[in-house]
Amino acid sequence: MSLGLKRDYRFHQGFFRPKNPSKYIGKEPPIYRSGIELKFFKFCDDSVNVIKWCSEPLGIPYFDPIANRHRKYYVDNYVEILEGTITKKYLIEIKSLKETRKPVKSKGKKKASLLYEEATFTTNMCKWISANQFCKDNKMEFLLLGYTIKEGFQSIPLNLNK
Repeated sequence: MSLGLKRDYRFHQGFFRPKNPSKYIGKEPPIYRSGIELKFFKFCDDSVNVIKWCSEPLGIPYFDPIANRHRKYYVDNYVEILEGTITKKYLIEIKSLKETRKPVKSKGKKKASLLYEEATFTTNMCKWISANQFCKDNKMEFLLLGYTIKEGFQSIPLNLNK
């Protein structure tokens, strides 16, 4: 199921054309919604250890406490990676490193901005908890990857059981 490309000109977005289309298992062309996702798509396409990958593969139900309703969370990517002689399956969410951390009050930050960041983080945590449980139930692992220009991608450990 494709969520379609809704253009937001603040972000680098578009359709990705894999150089190795046999590795891409999605039914729809992959859509990158940020420059960070594009970098990850290129990694998946180019890496010899990535056997299969897909963008926004499925919707996982979760409860959004901010909207007080049930929704579906479309995880950014499904990836099968050869690690040694073992093939591991992952659902992977990609964010800027800043978005993976609980917001903090700082001098000059408006109260409305802080409230918006806190609401977004709360909703994201609910999504990640649901994705983590889905992965446990389906013999996969959930990874949250944070990205910075300086350090690239890094796995973000989350205590999702709280």
